[in-house]
Amino acid sequence: MTCRFRHVVLIGKYQAAGSRSALEDIAQFLHRQGCEVALERETANNTGLSDYPVLDVEQIGAQCDLGLVLGGDGTMLGIGRRLAPHGVPLIGINQGRLGFITDIALEGYQSVLKPMLEGQYEEELRAMMQASVMRDGRCVFSATAMNDVVVNRGATTGMVELRVEVDGRFVANQRADGLIIATPTGSTAYALSAGGALLHPSIAGWLLVPIAPHTLSNRPIVLSDRGEVAIELVAGRDASANFDMQSLASLLHGDRIVVRRSPHQVRFLHPQRWSYFDTLRRKLHWNEGAT
Repeated sequence: MTCRFRHVVLIGKYQAAGSRSALEDIAQFLHRQGCEVALERETANNTGLSDYPVLDVEQIGAQCDLGLVLGGDGTMLGIGRRLAPHGVPLIGINQGRLGFITDIALEGYQSVLKPMLEGQYEEELRAMMQASVMRDGRCVFSATAMNDVVVNRGATTGMVELRVEVDGRFVANQRADGLIIATPTGSTAYALSAGGALLHPSIAGWLLVPIAPHTLSNRPIVLSDRGEVAIELVAGRDASANFDMQSLASLLHGDRIVVRRSPHQVRFLHPQRWSYFDTLRRKLHWNEGAT
């Protein structure tokens, strides 16, 4: 068999039990399919695997045709953000709990992965956000987020008051435990538990979801992702801003979190006949008990 992807890099959730043996098995499988195999540097360092070349993100972007991610959604989020500017497509093998974006089960992965390596797959692009924290007119923190941007109150303090603007126009001052701006990918994460809607990945929109708002009429709203959302901390102590797993631990009054659409997108490859609705039904346990 001729592998459509000449050079494949493995990225692993190296903290999980059994990761090393699973990565070794996948690497050997890829080699048998005719692929040149490499390991992402942190994966190699933390698993001790040494039989394959080791590449950093820049080298992966320059040399690799495909990234194969073993882990959960958190593993995929982390590497997806970093590889998006390079356009390297990603396939996820789920070793986590939920697996909304790592959709191939580890058990029996060979039968699913083999036709994908031959070119039988569905490609999907996922949008990201570029966020900056502005303080006294200068940027003090910036990050890319694939899931969400979250402003949270302190763990031992009361509500925060947040001024929300969309495209420079005042929307409202909200008193709440916090506020979430989520992409369609992030609509199945924190935003879902806070009462937000599910957004299909093809929708060019964001969810603005208050967390435990003081006024119950403050409801989630869907916005276009073509504009700019700004959140200003008006009142509240020990507030923080989180961008996926990246955090600015302390916000000051007057700080503005400015969110725009990232120019980069993450490329996912799924098995043929993959369906977003199949994923929702399986992961959210819809239809359980139905006859």
